[in-house]
Amino acid sequence: MNRRDFLAAAAALAAVRAKAARLPIRKAVWYGMLPKELSVADRFRLARDVGFEAIECPTADERLAEEFKKASEDAKLPIHSVMNQAHWKFPLSSADPAVVAESMKGLETSLRNARFWGADTVLLVPAVVNPQTSYRDAWTRSQQNIRKLLPLAQELKVIIAIEDVWNRFLLSPLEFARYVDEFESPWVRAYFDVGNIALFGYPQDWIRTLGARIVKLHLKDFRFRKMQAEFVNLREGDIDWKEVHRALSEIGFRGDATVELAAGDEAYLREVVRRMELILEGA
Repeated sequence: MNRRDFLAAAAALAAVRAKAARLPIRKAVWYGMLPKELSVADRFRLARDVGFEAIECPTADERLAEEFKKASEDAKLPIHSVMNQAHWKFPLSSADPAVVAESMKGLETSLRNARFWGADTVLLVPAVVNPQTSYRDAWTRSQQNIRKLLPLAQELKVIIAIEDVWNRFLLSPLEFARYVDEFESPWVRAYFDVGNIALFGYPQDWIRTLGARIVKLHLKDFRFRKMQAEFVNLREGDIDWKEVHRALSEIGFRGDATVELAAGDEAYLREVVRRMELILEGA
């Protein structure tokens, strides 16, 4: 092979590598992003019409659970995950038995919601570190309490997915992986939020470290400026989405990615879907 042929072959290989494959990930939306002035049924229909393929819903009482289920079936938009609602006000890491009891009740309701809706995952913030709760206590107490609900999770076939949030807990991918692994259960995995760790890490690093532990994704972007940091629309922040795409491809992630941004109208939601597609294509 002469030099010209070699350069041509190298250029062709580079072009092939540059064209990333579209990730096998379903585009989902957090229910709270849909216009609040619409009925439940209309929110689901709008989500489907703008291009979302699934939805994540909050913990619901019996009446709202029925309404969500009907709206999902009518719109043919599956509920893939439940965002547990009790974990901030009533953290599992609390030293107060009454607080923990409320948290456990909320998590049980979320698990039963998931089963009723046909979702396979419940998102859980496992603990909150604060002046009253040390890091060590948050770790120990939350694991003890989650273990009590593992038999129910197994019975219902619903995964408890631990999310990385701004709770001063699980501050590195190595800790996150260890925390999940210590359960030694297929019913506890990771719900990885790309935007939430931008303040203290790189999403692609966390993705590669967590690997197959990741069962679901939240997509958000984050922007750093002088004396200011804020969540922004997808592809407008400082997250390296090509590297995120590459990392997700490397670990073979196949599942759902839920966008979690501010609420907006139909035009805004269509634009969010377009940006999500660009991310999944590796553009």
